[in-house]
Amino acid sequence: MTHDTPEPGLPGQGSPNRDSQSQDPANLSGMSAAAAKEYIFGFIATLKLTEKERLALEDEAARWKGRVDLARSRGMADLLSGAEKEAERLYARLSALREEESALKGHIDAMRRQLPGLAARERSVDPDVLEQELLMALGRTEETAGTEKAFRELEKSAAADTALQALKAKMKEGAS
Repeated sequence: MTHDTPEPGLPGQGSPNRDSQSQDPANLSGMSAAAAKEYIFGFIATLKLTEKERLALEDEAARWKGRVDLARSRGMADLLSGAEKEAERLYARLSALREEESALKGHIDAMRRQLPGLAARERSVDPDVLEQELLMALGRTEETAGTEKAFRELEKSAAADTALQALKAKMKEGAS
């Protein structure tokens, strides 16, 4: 029982959500939070398959170790040699699976630590976009809003000029 075929979205699959330049499978930069979660779920599924395969292989390796011990105790050299070779093959595969399992766990942990940052980036507000959305909600365009802003500034300036003229007039009356 092997799972040599990688899960969709895992390294080697050329997932459309992944940056083809990225060599680190745990690097989620450039992904949305939803795409990153889906990518992580692919790793978790692969990890579960790896764990299941490792457990089955541990049982089979224990069975072959028992056969080695049995052949050794009965003095059957021809069976002993074959059983030892099979046990060695199983233990080598078991070691590789344990390393793969450890690497997958490390990648998953690293990716999970990146999720809050990805979600926060999606929540950040662009003030220009927000202004445009508010203007559209009010039924105004950017041009109309700009014109209104210019008139408000002009009215403030005119009011200030009027107040300044009134003050100058009072000062002239007070000086005379």
